Amino acid sequence: MVSIKDVAKQAGVSVGVVSKAFNGYPDVNVKTRERIFEIAKEMKYSPNRVAKSLSSKQPSSVGLIASGFKTNDKKDNNSYMLFKGVYAGIEELNRDLSMYFTDSKKQKHKSYIQYCTERNIGGAILQGMRVDDPYFKELVDTAFPCVLIDVVLPEHNPYIGSISINNRKATEDMTNYLFERGHRDIVVMAGTKEAYVNEQRLLGVEDAYREHGLSLEVDKVIDADFCDQQAYEKAKAIFESGTYPSAFICFSDIMAYGVMRAAHDCGLSVPDDVSITGFDDSMISSLTQPGITTILQDFFEMGRQAAFLLDRIMNNRVETNILELDYQLLERGSVKDLR
Repeated sequence: MVSIKDVAKQAGVSVGVVSKAFNGYPDVNVKTRERIFEIAKEMKYSPNRVAKSLSSKQPSSVGLIASGFKTNDKKDNNSYMLFKGVYAGIEELNRDLSMYFTDSKKQKHKSYIQYCTERNIGGAILQGMRVDDPYFKELVDTAFPCVLIDVVLPEHNPYIGSISINNRKATEDMTNYLFERGHRDIVVMAGTKEAYVNEQRLLGVEDAYREHGLSLEVDKVIDADFCDQQAYEKAKAIFESGTYPSAFICFSDIMAYGVMRAAHDCGLSVPDDVSITGFDDSMISSLTQPGITTILQDFFEMGRQAAFLLDRIMNNRVETNILELDYQLLERGSVKDLR
C-alpha cells in the first residue's frame, strides 16, 4: 500500500509538505501542490476522501457546514429557512450543495481546511460558528473561500465573506422603542456569550442607554444561551421574587417565548404586567397571545445571498465581502405604553 512517505519521496518534498498540500494550507506553492496531487493520483494514494479532490483542481461544489445544529431549539425555524435559502441560491447558480454538521468538540479533531478538502468542497457556507470555535480561529489565515453567517472576522481576509443584519443597530432600535414608551426598568435576556450576534446585540442595548444618559447595570443582563427553558427558569425566578422589571428585551423569539410562559405561570399578564420583546421574527413570535414585538430578519434571503456571495468569492468577482441585509422592527401586542 502506498503511504504518504512514498508520495513525499517521489515528489522530492517532506512528508509535512505533502500533508499541508492535502490539508489546503496556503503556504504550499501552487505548482508544488499540483505536482503532489498528480503524483498521488498516479500512485493511487488516497487518504480518506481526498482522492475525490484529485480529479479536479478547483472543485465547484459548495458545502453548507452547520455547527451546533443538534442543540437548536425544536421550536426555532430560523435554521430551516436559512438552509432553504442557501439551497435556492445554489440551485440558481447551478452548483452542487452538500450539507455537513459539526460542533465545537468535533472541530478540535480535524482542521477546517482538512474537513473541506477531504470532502472535495470548493467553497463553504458556515452557520452557527462561535467566536471560540476552532474553525473560527483558523479562518483568519485561510485562503479557502467561505461565507460566514452572522459573524464578522476581526481581520480582513479576501477569501472570507460575511452576511448578517446590523444586529447592533437593531437592538438599539428596540431599546429606544421601549424607552419611548416609558420603560426604564428593563432586563436583558441575552443569549450565548461566545456568539458574535449576542455581543453585537448587547452593544446595541448599551448604545441606546448611553443616548439617554443611562448605563446598563451588569445584574440586568441575564445569559440564557438562546434557550427557551433557560429563559423560562430565570424569568420565573425573577417574577417569583416579587420584584420584576417593566420589560424584558430578549435576544431571540425563543427566549421571549420562555419569558412569556414564565409570566403566565406566575399569574402575570403580557403586556399589562410585563412587556416582552424578541428578535428574529421566528414562526412562534406570531403564534403567541399576544404576538411578540420583534426584529424581523429574512433568513431565507440571508441564505440565498450567502450562496451568491460565495460564488463571487470563488470566481474572484467580489467587490465587497461583507453584506448587511435590511431588518424591520415588527410591532405586535407584547409591549405596553407606560406614558
